[in-house]
Amino acid sequence: MDLGTVIALGVLFAPLNAKTVVFIVVCGATLFLLPRMTSWFFKRFSRDHHYLKRLRTLTLGFLTPFYFIRAGSYVSIPALIAAPMAFFVLFSGKVSTKIFGLLPVVRRFRPHSKERWYYTLLMSTGLTFGSISAMFGLTHGIISRGQYSHLVAVVIGSAVIPTLIANAVFLPKHLLQQEAEGLPPDIGTPKKPLAK
Repeated sequence: MDLGTVIALGVLFAPLNAKTVVFIVVCGATLFLLPRMTSWFFKRFSRDHHYLKRLRTLTLGFLTPFYFIRAGSYVSIPALIAAPMAFFVLFSGKVSTKIFGLLPVVRRFRPHSKERWYYTLLMSTGLTFGSISAMFGLTHGIISRGQYSHLVAVVIGSAVIPTLIANAVFLPKHLLQQEAEGLPPDIGTPKKPLAK
């Protein structure tokens, strides 16, 4: 999802020149070769599933903060304090539209009410696209630093607050119990209504 976001933003906003063509060719070759190379590597050197998860976590945990530290350094706290209603209006609009768009789709796959809300709230974020778009707007003079501050605060809030609510109120503990017992998770197929 994040890779698609970055590619879409690059296509929309990057100038098309020789460097862009080189970048596209290199990315295409990398995306084609990397899965084959990594599968060979892990078959040869590591069959530990937990090792793969730790490697993924380490990679994301190491690389991701650099961008968000830079993005956060442009946020103006006085601008946020001066207009708190702007945050609440933008936050409410962002989260409510995400929820109304996601809930009907999640309902097809998750009949249990807690599961539906849990997955909907977890997916109602837009951290990557929102922060990259706001940074683009700031660096190209499309928005002011105050507007950027509100947008980034809303993007971060929409990632953190729904996740906290999902884990505190709607955590589907019966799925965690299934996983602990070694049962496969029941995902991926739409639920048919029971015959009456």
